[in-house]
Amino acid sequence: MGKPTGFMEIKRQNSLELPPEERIQNFKEFHLPLLAEEQQAQGARCMDCGVPFCQSGMLLGGMFSGCPLNNLIPEWNDLIYQGKWNLAVHRLIATNRYPEFTSRVCPALCEAACTCGMTTGDPVTVKENERAIVEYGYESGAIHAVPPPTRTGKKVAVVGAGPAGLSVADLLNKRGHRVTIYEREDRVGGLLMYGIPNMKLEKWVIDRRVKILQDEGIEFVMNANVGGNISAEDLKSQYDAVVLCCGAKQARDINAPGRDAGNIYFAVDYLTSVTRSLLDSNFADGKAISAEGKRVLVIGGGDTGNDCVGTAIRQGCESVLQLEMMPCPPAERAPGNDWPEWPRVLKTDYGQQEAIAKFGSDPRVYQTTVKEFYKNEAGQVCGALLEKLESQVVDGRRQMVPTGEEFSVDCDLVLIAAGFVGCESYVADAFGVDLTARGVVADDHYATNVPGVFACGDMRRGQSLVVWALREGRDTAAVVDKSLMGYTNL
Repeated sequence: MGKPTGFMEIKRQNSLELPPEERIQNFKEFHLPLLAEEQQAQGARCMDCGVPFCQSGMLLGGMFSGCPLNNLIPEWNDLIYQGKWNLAVHRLIATNRYPEFTSRVCPALCEAACTCGMTTGDPVTVKENERAIVEYGYESGAIHAVPPPTRTGKKVAVVGAGPAGLSVADLLNKRGHRVTIYEREDRVGGLLMYGIPNMKLEKWVIDRRVKILQDEGIEFVMNANVGGNISAEDLKSQYDAVVLCCGAKQARDINAPGRDAGNIYFAVDYLTSVTRSLLDSNFADGKAISAEGKRVLVIGGGDTGNDCVGTAIRQGCESVLQLEMMPCPPAERAPGNDWPEWPRVLKTDYGQQEAIAKFGSDPRVYQTTVKEFYKNEAGQVCGALLEKLESQVVDGRRQMVPTGEEFSVDCDLVLIAAGFVGCESYVADAFGVDLTARGVVADDHYATNVPGVFACGDMRRGQSLVVWALREGRDTAAVVDKSLMGYTNL
């Protein structure tokens, strides 16, 4: 695919990024796309590798490799190279109904599995090629509303308008079923809307897609808290099937003395308050949890923790320190780390020196956890006692255990981004759906213990990536369709 010798002749070229001192002045996306001819050249780097691990979406050596959606990556890379953008759009949306989301927030499992990454050290710019295709699709009109030509007479309720809910709803609607999405928030998108900051995903991107879904016949009911102001029994009686896609938003807490201090928040609550205030009033309503002028401590080194760091900086915090329990990842591949069994390690320290220059210290500390929070006389958090960790094998399992080394830091705002432990159980309880010990829905191939009630996404799988939510929605739609019709063409 692409130009046979392209990977030897053309270097990887990423989209430009606004410098950190500019991007932190607002919450807008800061990637500047390549010109069309430059992007086509990047498509030429895709090799005729014979075994395209990028699209494999399978377990290799006990680890998942490639795109969970099985995107036909070599094919649309070749179409980009040839300048056949319309065909590239149709090839892309054949497997991925929401490439405008994945091309912005997916960690690009496809690139980690790219054969070109092994031979040249630089994988194909799959993620940016995908974004170029989908944006061309919208600009050219190739992506537009296509309502189903006929209806089956079946009705489906989808609870939750996050990526899994949007995915399953879209495909069931395409099949001809009448689909209604119930969402407890005031806007569509779930964590895409309120959990991911605007600088990674501006919300007009979501609204643009929602308009198409509405034009295709999907109905949205907002501020509908199923299990609260909406009865589960009513939904079961009104619809032929119900799909639960409520996410895994039960945040993992930090059990430490002083946890009851003021100004300690879960990351998702902090990020939601900031995005909602930005969208509602451009912060004029004063409802956002503010980091302005504060010494911020972020607990958690994953995507959500990083989102908190970027948001706090944009709000004008005095300083920010991020804690990560795990060791610092290696800067380069270790000897014997053979591709494609292990993902290639990419440097991710862009902007680190700028952050150190601005705040006077390294903003991330590895192998560290909180032992105690300190409170001032007003009951507000004013500091934390931290404890260093080390990796040891305990009872045959490698774990992070305390070393006994402790140190204190000052802070005025603490954001807990330690992941999630399961779904909020009240929706499952309302439907009588069983949960597992992990706090997610117990299911048999997406069907729950309650006839006619299904589950997918993080609510079934546990906390995961947007691309996995889309895959779950696709697979669940086929199961629901078969239950309604006796067969499926999804």
